[in-house]
Amino acid sequence: MSDEEGILMPGSFIGLLGGGQLARMLILAGHPLGFRFVVLDPDSEAPASQVGARHLAHSYTDKKALKELAEQCNLVTYEFENVDADSVEWLEKRVDLPQGSQLLRTAQHRLNEKKSIQNLGIGVTGFREVQTLPDLEKAFEEYGSVLLKTVSGGYDGKGQKRIRTEEEIRFAFEALHQEGIPLIAEEYQSFERELSVVVARSRFGEVRCFPVSENLHHQNILTICRIPARLSERVEKEANRIATSLAEGLGLVGVMGVEMFLLSDGDLLVNEIAPRPHNSGHFTLDACETSQFHQHLLAIAGWPLGPTELIKPTLMLNLIGEQQDKLLKNLKRLPFGAKLHLYGKKEIRPGRKMGHLNLSMENQSQLLETLKQLQVWDGEFLDRMLT
Repeated sequence: MSDEEGILMPGSFIGLLGGGQLARMLILAGHPLGFRFVVLDPDSEAPASQVGARHLAHSYTDKKALKELAEQCNLVTYEFENVDADSVEWLEKRVDLPQGSQLLRTAQHRLNEKKSIQNLGIGVTGFREVQTLPDLEKAFEEYGSVLLKTVSGGYDGKGQKRIRTEEEIRFAFEALHQEGIPLIAEEYQSFERELSVVVARSRFGEVRCFPVSENLHHQNILTICRIPARLSERVEKEANRIATSLAEGLGLVGVMGVEMFLLSDGDLLVNEIAPRPHNSGHFTLDACETSQFHQHLLAIAGWPLGPTELIKPTLMLNLIGEQQDKLLKNLKRLPFGAKLHLYGKKEIRPGRKMGHLNLSMENQSQLLETLKQLQVWDGEFLDRMLT
């Protein structure tokens, strides 16, 4: 239900491919705008199904379910990049799907992703395609230390092996190799900081960047984000320039997370992109005038984008696995003004993202002491981000 200029009107139904926490937060952001939602996700207890959306509990490749989604919705979007790209291509021929399938396919294939970023004149970590064991041996000889990854399907550290010695080369190759499917060997990059920018681009070409986030990972899972990042003005401008160039060059519609490495010489390299709301952008729910979820909906619906200025310095902490229960046992000790966001996941598993916490950093020393007393997050990590 769009007007003559292609702007999606309140009362319209938006279809969501994927029903995880990102879809859940998109739905919550869309209610004040008057949008209604239909979710396609095979999990009968998907987080998005708990917040007022119709739920089609079917596979992403189920043509009957895809047809039903297209018929019920005025517009469709996807909430994570591992959704089936063929299904997205099938849908975009039958319903308005502003994100399209092309950028999704690019982001799903690490080799194509790296090449596409390079073609826009933007620096990436060194990489080589690996088809055979000798290919991997050459990459190790060139880079000295590498991350061997599958070209698709991996996230949060899955589908990758670190290779530090010659003895580890064969083991890593045999662990990940599948006949006829290439791997990618990436140079293991030393860096000063991990950064990310969530950038939004509307279907009419308007672009806005959210504040740069400084990120800390543990076992390849995002743990803590500090906003604003501790950067020079020059690096901040360059990070925003890179994110804007990628949004425009790749034809983004919606929001996209751009992960970067800040090197010791001040240069930036793009690590990867994710063309959907990003974990490092969860701070925007409480620290910015517009959240990344609200912005994504504005972008795909053709509405003017919202302001992205930071209201207050913020620390975002992921709740991973049993950390959720540890925190819930200490609710009375939470810092004043803490904003807790839980995702409604019933099963706690190691490495599973259960929620996140947004905290004001107006008094860093007091916040550091309070967080350490909770004994939920690693004290060393807290020291690194708050001192």
